[in-house]
Amino acid sequence: MSGILYLVATPIGNLEDMTYRAVRILGEVDQIAAEDTRNSIKLLNHFSIKTPMTSYHEFNKYDKAEVLIDELLSGKNIALITDAGTPGISDPGEVLVKRCYEAGITVVPVPGACAAVSALIASGQDTRNFIFEAFLPMDKKERKQALLRLKDETRTMILYEAPHRLRKTLQELKDILGDDRKMTVCKELTKKHETFKQLSIAETVKLFEDEEPRGEYVLVIGGKSEKEVLMEQSRKWEDISVEDHLRMKIEDGMSKKEAVKTVAEERGIPKREVYAASVNLNLSK
Repeated sequence: MSGILYLVATPIGNLEDMTYRAVRILGEVDQIAAEDTRNSIKLLNHFSIKTPMTSYHEFNKYDKAEVLIDELLSGKNIALITDAGTPGISDPGEVLVKRCYEAGITVVPVPGACAAVSALIASGQDTRNFIFEAFLPMDKKERKQALLRLKDETRTMILYEAPHRLRKTLQELKDILGDDRKMTVCKELTKKHETFKQLSIAETVKLFEDEEPRGEYVLVIGGKSEKEVLMEQSRKWEDISVEDHLRMKIEDGMSKKEAVKTVAEERGIPKREVYAASVNLNLSK
């Protein structure tokens, strides 16, 4: 019978956020796979956990995953931990979890601290719908594409950023998303110098012209409002008449009823106005 892979969340700063269950699981498993054993030994020593550790990180995630899978298949129970927070979130643990499913190995989450969720709930931004982008790509082309995707995103966006890249990222966000979008800058979550500042993107750029970025940052950015989306959609059709707009939809295969509804939605005007324009058209559908 194969063992179990436990995904154990660890504190992102404050050691008091370690759960009783996490301490127990880490003490009971046969082995702990850690992103950085030098960092994790401090955590284990604090809670008097003596379980043997092995390294599992970005640079060995594929080869080491096969080693860990073999050990799990032999019956060993293994706990996966990251440097801080929940493993598998923007983290090499994703690879190991996928391999476990392929091999029929049970995966059990042991929930706890997560920087993205902690930042979101304290950000003052909309929490009903959100997306997590983690760190933006380093490749210039991929980074630009990622930023352009965010431009029209209506959900709240969560990004991670390191201090030495923060100013550059803020300027890029300003260039793509504009000056006025609301942003909450979350710094050093759960630590001594934890701060939350909610400003416009332009104000945030200005803030860090004078303030030296220090510590780890989570950026929580408000999505584009539905009103903005509708206004932009309607502006797309300013240079075309309602009649021509209708004709275009019908030529694309829509019925007159469908075309009236679609044109009204795209232009942000009442259906009765579009229907009135349709009466004057010589339409067969």
